[in-house]
Amino acid sequence: MSPDMAEREPRGLLVDFGGVLTTNIWASFDRFCDREGLERGTVLELFRGDGEALALLRSLERGAVADHVFERDFAEMLGVEPEGLIERLFGGLRPERRMIDAVGSARAAGIRTGLITNSWGMGIYDRAPLDRFDATVISGDVGLHKPQPEIYLLGAERIGVPADRCVFVDDLRENVAGAEAVGMAAILHRDPATTIAGLERLLGLRLEPPPGRGGSEGPVRGAAAPAPPRPRRRSGGSGRAKPGSSRRLD
Repeated sequence: MSPDMAEREPRGLLVDFGGVLTTNIWASFDRFCDREGLERGTVLELFRGDGEALALLRSLERGAVADHVFERDFAEMLGVEPEGLIERLFGGLRPERRMIDAVGSARAAGIRTGLITNSWGMGIYDRAPLDRFDATVISGDVGLHKPQPEIYLLGAERIGVPADRCVFVDDLRENVAGAEAVGMAAILHRDPATTIAGLERLLGLRLEPPPGRGGSEGPVRGAAAPAPPRPRRRSGGSGRAKPGSSRRLD
């Protein structure tokens, strides 16, 4: 690798929590709906179609309202009991071990790692694998939320890597677009296999053992998997998003 290429190689990995390091959030919300006697998709459609619901969520993410206030108001919109609502919504989440281990492998190989997450209160992070990260940015702690550009720049600053040398992973299109707008390479997460293959190509590392091999082999630089479709990268513009933006959630 030439010195110029080495200077451009990504050295930071920033990832979302829910839906990336865990199983699918919307599937958990649907299981919540099943238990509460609601139609599947009710939670997602409320955030997509009701500006008041989305504004309430954004306020929670920024730490502008307390957990119990969100639970009271959102429970009223859903027609359910407020007690423990956040925990019930996320009750179906499970750790996504392949993604967690891939982040750990990247860090072991010298990649600086950070968590950037829009918070649903602080209790959910009791289950987060924070030991895999050099730094964390939890939206409710900093008064920002994705896709505001400042939160990505803060994440890059905290891990000590310029934004244009960071890779960002999220399961929401609007959050991926926000990272691209500040110069990051970004991957829209849909499943661990595709995301890990993309990370291996961008980082120039093997983050998992080859198929059929055990887990004793550590990360190998320059031994990336075959290239998946290239994640988009944007270089220009600030991409500034307005607080309370009601952009698409999918």
